[in-house]
Amino acid sequence: MVNIVQNKIMRITGLFFLIFIGNLMGSTITAQDRYVLVIHGGAGTILRSQSTPEQEKRYKESLEQALLAGQLILQNGGKALDAVEAAVRVLEDNPLFNAGKGAVFTNQGKNELDAAIMDGRNLAAGAIAGVTTIRNPITAARAVMEKSEHVMLSGIGAEQFAKEKGIELVDPSYFHTPQRWRSLERARQRDSLERLKKSIEPVAIEEALERRKEKYGTVGAVALDKHGNLAAATSTGGMTNKKWGRIGDAPLIGAGTYANNASAAISCTGWGEFFIRLVMAKSICDQLEYGGKSLQEAANLMVLKKLPELGGDGGLIAVDKNGNIAMPFCTEGMYRGYIRQDSSNGPVKKEVALFKD
Repeated sequence: MVNIVQNKIMRITGLFFLIFIGNLMGSTITAQDRYVLVIHGGAGTILRSQSTPEQEKRYKESLEQALLAGQLILQNGGKALDAVEAAVRVLEDNPLFNAGKGAVFTNQGKNELDAAIMDGRNLAAGAIAGVTTIRNPITAARAVMEKSEHVMLSGIGAEQFAKEKGIELVDPSYFHTPQRWRSLERARQRDSLERLKKSIEPVAIEEALERRKEKYGTVGAVALDKHGNLAAATSTGGMTNKKWGRIGDAPLIGAGTYANNASAAISCTGWGEFFIRLVMAKSICDQLEYGGKSLQEAANLMVLKKLPELGGDGGLIAVDKNGNIAMPFCTEGMYRGYIRQDSSNGPVKKEVALFKD
């Protein structure tokens, strides 16, 4: 009798041991040591001829700060969703970029902010548009995703929602910066290219066309975490001198922001109307999932071919489910950077850049 009991105990103990080993092996097989974070601070807003070494240094240092914020989360096994929010918050708080504190002005002299965030694990998404008092729009967008039954809220309603959820609100004057106000004044003077063609000399027209690039700008982040999950986040002040409650691609899921564990995470920047018409971010993801293209092939096709063919410009950042990254742009420059580690004992690779070379 004693032997029978002992045998049962041994079998049960052995079973639990096998279950434990199986779970351990399963976690070893399904988990990964790789993490990747890619960020951008806007495309079409930067001209080499108008940049000084000091300015370039400031931008690069700011990009590195955003990368660090996300890296601290990812390297410790944190979520891609947390990492992209953290990186974008850093950029929103930096007046150098057209998001949050550095947002551009509307034609009426206001700052209207848009943002979106998406979880590639379950396709959950949240977005806000046209808000004027939310300090960190990306955090409000995440609250829409996690604390409401909706995907997008706008204007006063979005601000009321943010207040009820305890998200930090500020006086609209918080977003005012002298350099963005000067940009608005210049934009008002050249309100339409048609008027410029009729009223000024060709040399001045060329200068105006150069300066129109300061109308655009966005910040964004995409990430792959150690659990194999993807996330994307985008935040913007929109277009300088925008009118009539204009909303661009940044807060539109599938246009300026998209993430799907089956394909990639993408954040776009540039002339938003064209990104909307191309459904840019979702189109790239679909080419990966259903068309068999690589991330670089799909991103290059859309940004370097399809976008210019329509008359638009800009760029994007992307990371796919395997950790491959793409950062194509068809403008003179795009503030961008990435940080990655492909194994627990491997080197951490980091790069920030402004121009094509």
